[in-house]
Amino acid sequence: MADTTTEVPKVVENSRYERLPDGRLQENHIRHGGPIPPASAIDLETLDITDPELWRRNEIWGRFERMRNEDPVHYCPESPVGPYWSITRYDDIMAIDTDHKRFSSDAYKGGITLFDMDDDFVMPMFIAMDQPKHDVQRKTVQPIVGPDNLKNFEKLIRERTQYVLDRMPVNEPFDWVDNVSIELTTMMLATLFDFPFEDRRKLTRWSDVATGRENPEICPGGEEQWRTELLECLGYFTELWNERVNLNEPGNDLISMLAHGEHTRNMEPMEYLGNVILLIVGGNDTTRNSMSASVYGMNLFPKEFQKLKDNHDLLPSMVSEIIRWQTPLAHMRRTAVEDVEMHGKTIKAGDKVAMWYASGNRDERHFERPNDIWIDRPKVRSHLSFGFGIHRCVGNRLGELQLKILWEEFFKRFSDVIVLEEPGRTQGSFVKGYTKMMVQLVPK
Repeated sequence: MADTTTEVPKVVENSRYERLPDGRLQENHIRHGGPIPPASAIDLETLDITDPELWRRNEIWGRFERMRNEDPVHYCPESPVGPYWSITRYDDIMAIDTDHKRFSSDAYKGGITLFDMDDDFVMPMFIAMDQPKHDVQRKTVQPIVGPDNLKNFEKLIRERTQYVLDRMPVNEPFDWVDNVSIELTTMMLATLFDFPFEDRRKLTRWSDVATGRENPEICPGGEEQWRTELLECLGYFTELWNERVNLNEPGNDLISMLAHGEHTRNMEPMEYLGNVILLIVGGNDTTRNSMSASVYGMNLFPKEFQKLKDNHDLLPSMVSEIIRWQTPLAHMRRTAVEDVEMHGKTIKAGDKVAMWYASGNRDERHFERPNDIWIDRPKVRSHLSFGFGIHRCVGNRLGELQLKILWEEFFKRFSDVIVLEEPGRTQGSFVKGYTKMMVQLVPK
């Protein structure tokens, strides 16, 4: 007699996963501690790729690969952020990112992250605006990261990098994230805002809070704490605005530019807060997590690290490759303003659409060996990490410069940096980064 017993799936039994009556595996919201099924064992129809624990444990890649191959326009009907579409292939992301007529970034339509803004706490910002308002506000602050200013910043960035690296312990464990990545990016942010230097770590905190509303490790007080701390940020920056708005000779800093700009000087308070938060997160999270990723990545791919040690001329290419491999902002959201057909699916007007840059940067259709760091990769700057079209990251060249100088100064002092244990990762699907990375420096 034939054995008719159904094979039990190789998934550890726990309350976070259940077998539905039709035999499919239901992936529930993942909690700390329990095992996570492999990507091959899940049902794509019930996949919510925004689950924070997937990101904290770096379990996203197999799931993204399945979506790219089996369901590149994937619909999640139910999640903590509501229903949403996932776009995971490089070419499809490019198509949406450059289609500003059918896909909106406007804050009042939902903004740029999958978490909707509350009606009574909307923070407009130029990245979350459509044309023409986006263009005129962006142009107000763009000069600060223009070519001339970058030349002026280079000496300052180098001096501060030297200062930080010269104070790091040698042959002793320390946290690279806090002592190097956060310190350097916070110094740079303080300069861009002409922000009181002794209070610069407030910028890091506000950056973490702005993107950590649902993270109990950042905002244990939930929505109330999130609002309270962002309003504290607004209060602090309003004082700085008031100091500079009446100056006869406006300073060359972001607050002065906003306070005196033709299209920004009459902003409402929440719009000012939105633009401040945008500039803080854009200038802090992206660069600091790329700095940490560069150390981690060179440890994961020692042959590439040796290639870099042997030829420092590869540094600009290595910087671009690290930014692709890390993808410090994992997604940007758009809202469809009309019905759009893609891969046989209909994205309805009003639907949320997540462009998963993290997935597009690992798309085998566009990148050879996409999961590897390859520091002299052909067309290395074709990655998606800065976005495309009118919303392309305004400070991308400044971030690249900071990362390049960090490694130039590193090689003057050290022969190696050893990552001592698996780093801690951020919990959440917007900022993709590191919370802690214990390393040890080896002197030359």
